[in-house]
Amino acid sequence: MSKKIAALLIFAAFLLTLYAIAPQNAGAQATIVLKYANFPPAPTFPCVQMERWAKEVEKRTAGKVKVQTFPGGTLLPAKNIFDGVVSGMADIGNFAMSYQPGRFPISEAIDLPVGFSSAKAASLALLDLVEKYNAKEFEKVKILTMFTCPPANIMTKAPVKSLKDLKGLELRVGGTQADIIKNLGGTPVAMPQSDTPEAIQKGVVKGHVSSMEVLKDFNYAAYTPNVTIANLWVVTFAVVMNKAKWDSLPADVKKLFDDMKREQAEWTGKYVDDHVQESLAWSKEKYNLQIHELSAADKAEIPKLLNPIISAYVKKVNALGLPGDQILKDVYSLKAKYEKIYK
Repeated sequence: MSKKIAALLIFAAFLLTLYAIAPQNAGAQATIVLKYANFPPAPTFPCVQMERWAKEVEKRTAGKVKVQTFPGGTLLPAKNIFDGVVSGMADIGNFAMSYQPGRFPISEAIDLPVGFSSAKAASLALLDLVEKYNAKEFEKVKILTMFTCPPANIMTKAPVKSLKDLKGLELRVGGTQADIIKNLGGTPVAMPQSDTPEAIQKGVVKGHVSSMEVLKDFNYAAYTPNVTIANLWVVTFAVVMNKAKWDSLPADVKKLFDDMKREQAEWTGKYVDDHVQESLAWSKEKYNLQIHELSAADKAEIPKLLNPIISAYVKKVNALGLPGDQILKDVYSLKAKYEKIYK
């Protein structure tokens, strides 16, 4: 009898241990952990939107999905993020399409100097354009959201009040936008953002062209206390997910991610547009920033000067077998649509 009791006690202990462990294991299996790679520093808007998305996902899934974020190129460097997501080195990645010219021809249409006045309008136009054409450039990944930076404007040491003032002026630009400044009469100088303040102070360049949140974020207002509004270009970004990882997600998580796609694009556009206004106000108060508007005649001249760049894009895309002319028409149509909404 004692052997039977001992055996029963051992079996009971086994069952208790099994029930104690089982819920923990089930919980561990139920938690989905996703690695999200990003390349700019943590305080910048592409990483701010990443952290917002990660927190919202965790909250809306009640902890079922946790997102590990890697800003500043700590998981993958900027130019490797797209391929790193395709290969599975990261589950999710945010990258700028212009870092790989020619690889993303449809989304490049939004990067053209067509004069978007806000990141909100450009971000929604980008999303609509890529969705309309079911862009083959993204066929290896799942798009989670898309957005742009705010419009690039001219920030200089001395005032630039006309296109005439721009003639021969050395301005720091990203390499892919050099032709835009050249066509407007300026002298583009490609260099890293980190080298720009010293280059301005030494007179190597007389200013720079980018979105205006840098006035505060990088203290550029101290070196370039003049802004000329020209709304030249935006830079496009995409947040993409590894296809196999996407396929492995439960249906309710997939639905949540899809439902958040447009919401996140709009949130990011609004966040960074608002941040530009904060930066301008801060720069006016601290450095007496002056904002200059071009004349109506100069504003009308800019599209004529930049038309060769746009025409070259259409020709290039047509040669790829894509409807370049229609894509460009869609860009202008979407621009008008969303700029009417987001005045």
